[in-house]
Amino acid sequence: MFLRFSASVLSLFLSASMAAQTKPAVTAAPAQQQIAAAADAMRPRLIAQRRDFHMHPELSNREDRTSRVVAERLKAIGFTDIRTGVGKYGVVAVLKGGKPGPVVAVRADMDALPITEVNDVPYKSQNPGVKHACGHDIHTTVELGVAEILFSMRDKIPGSIKFIFQPAEEGPPEGEEGGAGLMVKEGALENPRPQAIFGLHVHPQVQVGQLSYTPGAMMASSDHFILNIHGKQAHGAHPELGVDAIVVAAQAIEALQTIRSRRLTGTDAFVLTVGMIKGGTRNNIITGEVAMEGTIRTLDESVRKKVPGWMNETLKGVTEANGATYDLRFIGPYPVTYNDPKLVEETLPAMRRVVGNANLSLAPPEMGAEDFSEFSRIVPGFYYRLGVGNKAKGITAGTHTPDFDADEESLVIGVKTMANVLVDYLERHSRQMPAAD
Repeated sequence: MFLRFSASVLSLFLSASMAAQTKPAVTAAPAQQQIAAAADAMRPRLIAQRRDFHMHPELSNREDRTSRVVAERLKAIGFTDIRTGVGKYGVVAVLKGGKPGPVVAVRADMDALPITEVNDVPYKSQNPGVKHACGHDIHTTVELGVAEILFSMRDKIPGSIKFIFQPAEEGPPEGEEGGAGLMVKEGALENPRPQAIFGLHVHPQVQVGQLSYTPGAMMASSDHFILNIHGKQAHGAHPELGVDAIVVAAQAIEALQTIRSRRLTGTDAFVLTVGMIKGGTRNNIITGEVAMEGTIRTLDESVRKKVPGWMNETLKGVTEANGATYDLRFIGPYPVTYNDPKLVEETLPAMRRVVGNANLSLAPPEMGAEDFSEFSRIVPGFYYRLGVGNKAKGITAGTHTPDFDADEESLVIGVKTMANVLVDYLERHSRQMPAAD
């Protein structure tokens, strides 16, 4: 459903986008001018803050220094309504505007990845084996910049803004709870509860100065599965005395791929990947145990719910046919990241005013996953892409790679865009609120 709906929504938005490019540019409002001037002025500080985060990356559920820096910076700006320790290392701060209005939220993630940096840059990671290879240092810096600018404008803001700084987006260590789901459980979206939530993610394939967006299903769900095949060990010279778990595992991997090819239509977006397989102790021993791990991705929650049943049916047939058994479990699920089409449509004019029609583009859904989805399945959300690539500077490496980097001009653009998006939302929706008696 999500994929088919997204395709139709994409065509509608493409038509709207092309029509918008024929309209004359809108004169910048005073708030937009104030935001632009403030963001340009803080460029050196944004770069310095991003580099500080980049040099001191921390893994999921270990963001002790990062969260302290965030909280201290918010206090220095003037925030007093700050909660720390939400979902282990999460920080939540509320800005109350000087005028009545609704509540809106914005989220940035803070964790890094277990990747060794290879870039020879002044801000190279000082934490061996850990790197901000997914741009969360950019996300956090942008949100702090937005918080500073909007705090200085608070008397003119109708309503309130909730700033959410989230740990463990990349997934907590096995056996631990964390990320957006835990923040939600511990009340990150309550007191006050926002009407909508926004977020952004760096994208090296989008050039700096540009933004892209996807209405509807933007990113896939993600389910991590652990599969164990149980056979019977025997001497390699006498396979008839054992049940070879390696042979059964090979058949299972082949059979699981028929879920994509034979259970789904050709237009359903679905990926089942076995990414790890371990088994065997010696060249002349029939292996009795094989362990496998993998991931399942889909853009349709109804498909996602059916997959465990299909996998169990398939594995039951394969193992019984070979005299083996199996166990299967799922951990760390992320739902589909879904952008509310109405929220997207009403937000695009503000984004166009910041970057221009030619620099805002419609993009297809991706099979990557994001736990921003935990927030946006509770309140309407819009998660868009911030361009950080620069081919002229050789900044082209993808995220989750040792040589990933970002054009730091994206910091200023990110601050301008998100600050305008939030103010625009509050101004529009405050006008829609019933007048007080």
